[in-house]
Amino acid sequence: QVQLVESGGGLVQPGGSLRLSCAASGSIFSIFSMCWYRQAPGKERELVATFPSGGRINYADSVKGRFTISRDYAKNTVYLQMNSLKPEDTAVYYCNVEYNYRLGFPRNIYWGQGTQVTVSS
Repeated sequence: QVQLVESGGGLVQPGGSLRLSCAASGSIFSIFSMCWYRQAPGKERELVATFPSGGRINYADSVKGRFTISRDYAKNTVYLQMNSLKPEDTAVYYCNVEYNYRLGFPRNIYWGQGTQVTVSS
């Protein structure tokens, strides 16, 4: 069993910053990637940033230059530093982890519970 604990959401004024974190624990052998998604009211869930293990980081065009994803491999934790926040960044932010729980076993994807980010004056 895997647990993902997200934190760091909240209310911030336009132009402000927030830092989200997501810690994975439990039956994890290898993590292949950790990602952030978001879902605004009435919209589909969209990819914000992805951090594959040993691969290239990717960002959605809408957040490039403002958001930074990082990972602490030792702690199985992914972070999302969000600067210059805009009202359109308002959404529930979800992290997910692609992992397996034993060498050679299939990969699985597990989602966090989500954390609300509201950008408003």
